[in-house]
Amino acid sequence: MEIILSPSVLAADFGILGEQIRESERAGAKYLHLDVMDGVFVPNISFGIPVISSVRKYVNSVFDVHLMIKEPERYIDRFIDAGADIVTFHAEATTKAEECIDMIRSRGKRAAMAVSPGTGIEAVTPYLDKLDMVLCMTVEPGYGGQAYMTEIESKVKELRNIVGSDFDIQVDGGINEDNIGRAAGAGANIIVAGTSVFGGDIRKNIEGLMKACAQL
Repeated sequence: MEIILSPSVLAADFGILGEQIRESERAGAKYLHLDVMDGVFVPNISFGIPVISSVRKYVNSVFDVHLMIKEPERYIDRFIDAGADIVTFHAEATTKAEECIDMIRSRGKRAAMAVSPGTGIEAVTPYLDKLDMVLCMTVEPGYGGQAYMTEIESKVKELRNIVGSDFDIQVDGGINEDNIGRAAGAGANIIVAGTSVFGGDIRKNIEGLMKACAQL
């Protein structure tokens, strides 16, 4: 199973955002993780549709858009219009999960649900036949720079046992060279990393992360 790195733009330097994203692409990152926070579902506010739409013009990566927003069904179409390839919404943020999935898939995009650390996988299991990916948060959503929660690995393992090998499981939060192998070993195949990619030499950081995965 191929391990795919999805660098999180939230940790990039927005003054030179285009340059940093292109450097991550040149280093082999196939995805770009875009965290959208509304200040309601999570305490922080990040960026929204205009930033994604602007970056889309210059970037070839798969746009992995993570909506940490309340009632995501209100905005899904607009984020797809802005360039999202994958749209992830939180199980805890909506009472219309099936409607959200159907909206995403009707636009020909990949649908994903995220679960926060305190939410069990039973929140997503009724929808697995319609989903393309599940994101297991390895930190509490809404803040960068938190420590990776090793206890989430059991959730990832349980989910992998249910879905088999032909399904994407993503982890997000606190990933670095020391623990990326643990996350992949538990069954995650799409790995979000922010500071450990954009903090310093991007190429060297990505090479180090992928090397740590290759040693599994």
